[in-house]
Amino acid sequence: MKIDSHQSKRDSILRAVSVMIGIGVNFLLAFISFRLQLPIALDTVGTIGMASIGGLFPGIMTAVMTNAFCTVFNIQTVYFGFVNALLAVFTAWFVREKSFRSLKNIFLYIWVSGLCCGVLHALIQWAVLGEGKNYPTPLLFVEAELLTNVIDKAVSLGAVLLILHFFPEELRVRIKNSGWRQRPLTVEEIKALNFRKGEVRHSIKRRMTYMLFVVALAFTFIMSWTGIRLYFKNIKAEKTEIARCAAKFTAEMIDPGKIGEYLQKGEAANGYRETEEMLARIRENAAGVKYLYVMQIKEDGCHIVFDLDTEESPGREPGEVIELDEAFQPYLSDLYEGKEIEPVESDGITEWLVTAYYPILDELGTCVGYAGADISLSYMSDYMSDFLLRVTLIMSGFFVLILAYGLWVTGVYMVYPIDHIVTEVERFIEAGDDQEQLDKSVRELRLIDIHTGDEVEKLYHAVCNMAANQAEQLRSIRHFSEYTARMQDGLIITMADLVENRDSDTGAHIQKTAAYVKIIVEGLKKKGYYAEKLTPKFMSDVVRSAPLHDVGKINIPDKVLNKPGKLTDEEYEIIKTHTTAGKDIMEKAIRTVEGENYLKEARNMAAYHHERWDGRGYPERLHGEVIPLAARIMAVADVFDALTSPRVYKPPFPIEKALAMIEEGAGSQFDPKCVEVFLESISEVKKVLKKYQENSSMEDDE
Repeated sequence: MKIDSHQSKRDSILRAVSVMIGIGVNFLLAFISFRLQLPIALDTVGTIGMASIGGLFPGIMTAVMTNAFCTVFNIQTVYFGFVNALLAVFTAWFVREKSFRSLKNIFLYIWVSGLCCGVLHALIQWAVLGEGKNYPTPLLFVEAELLTNVIDKAVSLGAVLLILHFFPEELRVRIKNSGWRQRPLTVEEIKALNFRKGEVRHSIKRRMTYMLFVVALAFTFIMSWTGIRLYFKNIKAEKTEIARCAAKFTAEMIDPGKIGEYLQKGEAANGYRETEEMLARIRENAAGVKYLYVMQIKEDGCHIVFDLDTEESPGREPGEVIELDEAFQPYLSDLYEGKEIEPVESDGITEWLVTAYYPILDELGTCVGYAGADISLSYMSDYMSDFLLRVTLIMSGFFVLILAYGLWVTGVYMVYPIDHIVTEVERFIEAGDDQEQLDKSVRELRLIDIHTGDEVEKLYHAVCNMAANQAEQLRSIRHFSEYTARMQDGLIITMADLVENRDSDTGAHIQKTAAYVKIIVEGLKKKGYYAEKLTPKFMSDVVRSAPLHDVGKINIPDKVLNKPGKLTDEEYEIIKTHTTAGKDIMEKAIRTVEGENYLKEARNMAAYHHERWDGRGYPERLHGEVIPLAARIMAVADVFDALTSPRVYKPPFPIEKALAMIEEGAGSQFDPKCVEVFLESISEVKKVLKKYQENSSMEDDE
């Protein structure tokens, strides 16, 4: 059936609307469940429904977009898009391979989907969202998630089955078939195409799948990595600025005149404790600052003035001298001169830090020390690992969606149309010269009805036209061939009649021998004898050439050919020359006419139909299978007709006597297999003999 383009567009719109309705149903049910704090999410009803009706891509689209929209009221749903996309894949496969028509399949679907989704949900909530920590053991948390998801899938599938029960079958078919850009294929036809593609080393579908997988994976990775890098860069810049501001503020709050006293007396110095407490408050208010300290940088090292304690270790004592980190070596000259430097990033053995130094200046503008603030980037690395996991989960759902869309577009626009064209073209080729099968293949090719609107459709129409033209050309050739064959048969019969009319003693000989030859040839074929030799072409050539087996008698003088009495030895030798004469006549015809494949069996029968299986025949005393098969077949037919036909020198033998004589000659005069099939076809032999005996009686009466 040819697909209406307008109807196809309407069906595509219907499918898009159905997807939006599926997303809306999921969103509404998920919102209600969230507000009521129900243990089940109910956000997969539309997904299961669309995957059941529309197939893989509509189901995945519904799943992924549902989770994207549900972030409006619950941001955590975005992490489960991948799980729901996998549910859509499983549902589409399950409907195609098993369906929901039996309770067994329904329970199987609920348990498999519920358990798989439950495990994935538990992993995501535990590893990403940090939920489930209040359970005594992780196993109990997983078991709870499994039970919840099994119930959720049971309720969701029940709702879907109820909807489908009242959903019009016509709409279901239209939605399901709306994506095709050709005649929609059944599941069996798709499997047949895939089976035939198994013979191809590198199929288009496999290559496109690999390509789309790599492209989708690369796109997802690039988007994820770019987002992570940008986020990390911004966070790093923000934290660096916080460190610089903390160092600057600390430098401004320190009394430059007391640096020397703090350095010498430490905690005993007047105001040291108050200043240290002020630094602690500065660190608490500077988000992310882990180390806050004051020091003097001299050539022998860094002299500690203040160094706040941390959770991991106590701060260094005032007056303690430590080496300056290697990361600051390029800035030593500026530090000795009391200049401000840019924040420095250092990745030490224990920690990854960003350090900001700010000079502490006295009233004369002389640097008396530096305030330092360190922000640890190690915790950011851990945070970024968690962020990477979250981004990966978010993007994985879109990865499945992109991959599914690419495979869908590639399938309906290229893979399935090309595979279908190839399949029908192969059937057209396999039809060979069978005109009925050729015409059927052309009709099947046109029924594909590809309407992709691109080069594939153009190729399809070109192939259709070529196949139709080829079928018509073969039809014309067949008609010409049949006409030529009829003309050849007429010429053969005419030549045979010329010979038979000269021989007054061979009534209907050519017709009867031809009929017997056909019986023997078909019998050999049925028994499986000489299978390699008995091709349809050979069988046709032998039957059609049979009337020419005695063409050499045209050279025999009438007085010998029609002698009423017994022939003398000399006359018999003359009669025997009709075999060599027939051979010469046919070989001249072969050289003159392009038709050796057709006339060579006529030559073999004319030349060798008087050879014997035991090698005592003429003209060349050939024996056994050295004698051409056509001649061995004709030998049985010729002798049987001679025995059952009246001659001037003898009456016809009874058929039983003739058959006995033929059977007696098996293995000596005749090919035993030819005799075997001839005797097994006695009923057909009798019909031929009776037919021509009746015709002879009618002619005598006239």
